[in-house]
Amino acid sequence: MEDLLKRKFSRKEFVRDGCLFCLGGALSYSVLDMFMQKNSWAKNSDSFFRYEAKFYKKIDSDTVQCELCPQKCTLKNGMRSFCRAREPRDGKLYSLVYGKACAAHIDPMEKKPLFHFLPGTSIFSIATAGCNYRCKFCQNWQISQFPPEETLNQELPPEEVVNQAVRNNCPSIAYTYTEPSIFYEYMLDTARLAKIRGLRNMYHSNGSLNPQAVEEASLYLDAADIDLKAFTQEYYSEVCAGNLETVLKTLKILKKNKVWLEITTLVVPGLNDGLDKIKQMCIWIKENLGPDVPLHLSRFMPQYKLTSLNPTPVETLEKAREVALSAGLHFVYLGNVPGHIAENTYCPVCKKAIIQRRGFTVLSNDIVKGKCKSCGREIPGVWIN
Repeated sequence: MEDLLKRKFSRKEFVRDGCLFCLGGALSYSVLDMFMQKNSWAKNSDSFFRYEAKFYKKIDSDTVQCELCPQKCTLKNGMRSFCRAREPRDGKLYSLVYGKACAAHIDPMEKKPLFHFLPGTSIFSIATAGCNYRCKFCQNWQISQFPPEETLNQELPPEEVVNQAVRNNCPSIAYTYTEPSIFYEYMLDTARLAKIRGLRNMYHSNGSLNPQAVEEASLYLDAADIDLKAFTQEYYSEVCAGNLETVLKTLKILKKNKVWLEITTLVVPGLNDGLDKIKQMCIWIKENLGPDVPLHLSRFMPQYKLTSLNPTPVETLEKAREVALSAGLHFVYLGNVPGHIAENTYCPVCKKAIIQRRGFTVLSNDIVKGKCKSCGREIPGVWIN
């Protein structure tokens, strides 16, 4: 693993191609483009310090410790958190990104990816700058690895997020793209309002959040896709600057609280593609979360600090999927391989393709009242019909 991670990454490389609103490929629609204006908040430092953060404790008169995630940053006045999105002033910790969206799009649900949650519908998706990980393969590094004063932002308060979702006929809102944990207060207030308006909430996260915060968020979340990036702490430490055990705890809490749960693992050649570890991961999922939790095995494409690696061979993904199915998981998908048969949902009993997809498009759906149209087997998920 060490040899694969030695490549240096220059500032010039880091800022090139910095289009902040085209995340993960071409997007059909960007709401921010409708009313983008040159922001002035970054020029006025007071505008950063309007929203006090949750989950921190005071150490002394000018020192606080953030307790939102496992990083547990200890910060004196003027110091920035690891996630770049929180900073203390006068003994209080503030969220610097509340209401400051650096991305807002209407996406297909399948892009999240969620395959068992309102398939074929659109979802209004937002993000702010920052992340509490340092993933070397990040596809959205232009916004996740920069502080809010270095991204193009728009004031988009929770009320306006919900209004935009309603106006654009989106039945749900996603907190996604970067890491929603770091805009926790913004997400929580938006999710509360969304519930009141009859919308659903979805959270795509690395899962690194303290258990109390996960419990609170679960009150408003309808679905979550958690990135289980690997099944070794070595990988989490060297590739992501994260913590595996925290992610596993988050998965258990979400499952316990009946939040619809799907898992995504980006399979990176030479780093986390060992079949033994993939098997261990799948056995853990089955034993702790159940065999019906969908697993998305996604194809790595060279990005950010791992441009020297090749894309994941499709054969590697297919072998990993076979391992996952043999471990007892019922719904295992391959991502970033448009047109592959493993994009489809198959009934575990009659083996028929009950949802057929190509990329993010649903071609057909033979789930009726939550059951396979052919054999009547109940298919876990949240379905329109």
